Order: sequence, then structure tokens, then C-alpha cells
Amino acid sequence: MNDVGLLPALPALPDLLAPGLSLVFCGINPGLRAASTGHHFEGRGNRFWRVLHLAGFTPEQIRPEDDHTLLRYGYGLTTVVPRATAQAADLSRSEIELAAGAFQRKIEQCAPRHVAFLGKMAFSAISGAPTLEWGRQAARFGGACAWVLPNPSGLNRGFSLDALVAAYREARMAVASTP
Repeated sequence: MNDVGLLPALPALPDLLAPGLSLVFCGINPGLRAASTGHHFEGRGNRFWRVLHLAGFTPEQIRPEDDHTLLRYGYGLTTVVPRATAQAADLSRSEIELAAGAFQRKIEQCAPRHVAFLGKMAFSAISGAPTLEWGRQAARFGGACAWVLPNPSGLNRGFSLDALVAAYREARMAVASTP
């Protein structure tokens, strides 16, 4: 049972990681639909897979059920906090802070060149930075160049599809130019 005791706990969403990836995308935590299906960014209205394709990370738009194919292109997927929620706002800052050590060890172990936090919430809690700018960060995380990209969730209407694509394209171009 989950901490509310009303619903059975959802299974953990498996990481899609391998040693030496070019970039690992880090969601804050899994959505309920993603956790129940076992596939990243499965939620209705989530723009992640479309944005990735339009930004040039993949030659075709990957379907959530084929999320594992992202590894073929040198990219991985994980979440900072493993607990699934309806929305990231259901997490407390302390829950993110408590997950930080294990999350950092995970990134250090797979040693990607870049790590992209999807949204400011998790990186702010982990780094202790009260304010962050979008894009490449001055501080590295887990040995990787850190990025903060807008969250592609359908709940995040502060960014149009074009704005998301532009932000992700900037990261892709930097990743491609880094040996």
C-alpha cells in the first residue's frame, strides 16, 4: 500500500541507463500512468517524445512503449525521486532532498557526459540554489555537465511546443559538440 493506505503501491519505473551515455534526461518523478505502464513519459499530453524528435535527438518520434530505444541514440532516462505521483507538486522539497544522494550516485555510476533536469524543481532542491536559469548550469552534477530544461509535461503550459523544442535543441547541439 502507498503512504495513504488506499491504493496499492505502483511498481518502480525502470531506469534506462548505460555507462557513458551522451546525456541522461532526469524527470522529477514518474507520473501515475508512466509507473503503471512501466514506460517513461507515458502520460496523456506529455510532450517529451515529440519535443525530443523535433529538437533532433531522434530521427523519428519514439512511442512511450518503445522508450528503451532511446539508448540506441546515446541517451538515457531516469527520475530523481522514484515515487509516482499525479503531479510533481505532490512531492515535498524534503523528499527530493532525501533522494539526492542516491540519485547523484546513480549519475556518477553511469557517468554520462551531460545530465538534463526536466524542470527547475529537483535541481533547485538538490543544489540548494533558490533561483536557477534555464539551460546549461555553471555547476556540474555527478561529474556531468548539468542542464535545466523546461518540463515537457502537459501540465506545464508556461512553455509552448516551439519554446520547448528550442530549449532542447540548444542542449542537443551542445551535447553533439562535446567529445
